[in-house]
Amino acid sequence: MKMVFLGPPGAGKGTIAAKAKDYYGIPHISTGDLFRNNIKNETPLGLQVKSILGSGGLVPDSITIEMVRNRISESDCAKGFILDGFPRTIAQADALAEMTDIDAVVNFDISSEEVIERLSGRRMCPSTGRIYHIVFNPPKVAGKDDETGEDLIQRDDDKEDAIKHRLEVYTSQTQPLIDYYTERGLIRNVKTNNRLQPEDVFELTKKALNG
Repeated sequence: MKMVFLGPPGAGKGTIAAKAKDYYGIPHISTGDLFRNNIKNETPLGLQVKSILGSGGLVPDSITIEMVRNRISESDCAKGFILDGFPRTIAQADALAEMTDIDAVVNFDISSEEVIERLSGRRMCPSTGRIYHIVFNPPKVAGKDDETGEDLIQRDDDKEDAIKHRLEVYTSQTQPLIDYYTERGLIRNVKTNNRLQPEDVFELTKKALNG
């Protein structure tokens, strides 16, 4: 099965993609990982990306599209794949349609209020990277790491103003994609919230894909 996962930051796409990867036996392809792997392996595309990012530029569609094209042509994608972070634009969606047919586009539908609660409550231990949540996964002692006792921090991009900006950018970029795939009969909406466990959301995802 060839799938695209859409959803705002904090919707839990990566968690569900990990479950779907194992269940369907297909790779989870994140554009962030693609960039990192190409840079690490010093591929021609990776060297271009490194140079662009190093100068503060934005990676053009053409490079992103070529990375995805190369990745989905690999043997482990023969049975399908999950694309996460691509496409982000109509131009990328058109390019993907020229590469291959997509079976379904899963849209994880979560309210902005739920996203803000989920992301703004995250706290991190600076030395270990361990993540807590003040509501859903609190430390034993408020504000302190369970093992090291260090003060936990809130990352800048988890602060409410930053989250609201990220949501605005996501909505402006992605609503056209939702319309694009809805017109093609490919959208599968999965309504989620902060009270659902990942296992519950994955069950909803499977139902949406089978429906």
